[in-house]
Amino acid sequence: MPRPAPKQPDAGTVAPKTGTSSAIPWPEDELAPLATLDGPAILAAHAALQQVMKRFPKESTRECAFSPRSLEIHIGYQAGWYFIRIDHRVDKCPEFGPGVTLEFDWFELYAYSPEGRLERYPYMP
Repeated sequence: MPRPAPKQPDAGTVAPKTGTSSAIPWPEDELAPLATLDGPAILAAHAALQQVMKRFPKESTRECAFSPRSLEIHIGYQAGWYFIRIDHRVDKCPEFGPGVTLEFDWFELYAYSPEGRLERYPYMP
C-alpha cells in the first residue's frame, strides 16, 4: 500500500519557521483574521485610501498624522455598491496619545461602483 504524500502548507496552514528571521513572531496556530473581506471590498478600500493619501503633504508622509497609521477604514456594502468611510484618527499616533482630538480630525466618505468607479461624497472636510 503506498504511503500518503506529506502534507504541504497551503493558504490555510502555517509553514514551519525554517530559514526565517527570528525577529518575526510567526503564528504558531491558525491566524486570527481582523476581518474577512471579498476582493472587491479590498480594491474599494485601497482606491479610497490612495485618494486620501494624495492630499496629504508630501513632505509630511513620514509623520504618523499624515500616514495610513492615523487612518481607520470602515467598509460597507449596500445595493451593489461598497461604501468606504475613512476616519482621521491622530489619537492612534504616539506623539499625540489616546483621547486626543484635534481640529484636523475628519472623515471622508467614498462610494465604489460595481464597475470599479470611485466617487467621493461631495463635501470638503
